[in-house]
Amino acid sequence: MTTDAQRLNGFYFFRSWLRDPLRVAAVAPSGTALSELITRDVPAGAGPVLELGPGTGAFTTALLARGVPEADLTLVESGPDFARALRSRFPAARVLCADAADATDPEAPYTAVVSGLPLLSMRADRVQTILASVFARSTPDAAMYQFTYAPRCPVSSSVLAQAGLSAELVGRTLRNLPPASVYRITRAIV
Repeated sequence: MTTDAQRLNGFYFFRSWLRDPLRVAAVAPSGTALSELITRDVPAGAGPVLELGPGTGAFTTALLARGVPEADLTLVESGPDFARALRSRFPAARVLCADAADATDPEAPYTAVVSGLPLLSMRADRVQTILASVFARSTPDAAMYQFTYAPRCPVSSSVLAQAGLSAELVGRTLRNLPPASVYRITRAIV
């Protein structure tokens, strides 16, 4: 059953996509199956969690359902309208209206990062800057969870190698529109 809030989120998301399809990169908010998949390995109560590109808050809601305290969440959203809605919907979370590569927050280091960023639509040097920023603000054993609609990891093997990172498939879900995969990106073991 679709609630009024879900319909409003869908409309709002679609309108934002029409305005800037490369920044939003999806025509609808992530579904429950993808939200559960991307957050399933994030430990509740382990400390601060960073979410990049939360949009309407689908992954944020899943993190809260997993037991991550709202006060442990830092949401970095570059869209002012999305950021304003997130502040209203998640008042105990820190919501930063900023670029993912430039955002700074005193709550770092993060124990996990959940990313809704459209990495496939970004240049390789931009992706590398975001990854460097994320892992500079994370604990040594932190993982970044990134979803993609593509059949492969959204971060190229050359960018991963240059950043000293590795990626592994967490899983895929066909119960999302469109179907999606989630990858865990971590520091490479040397």
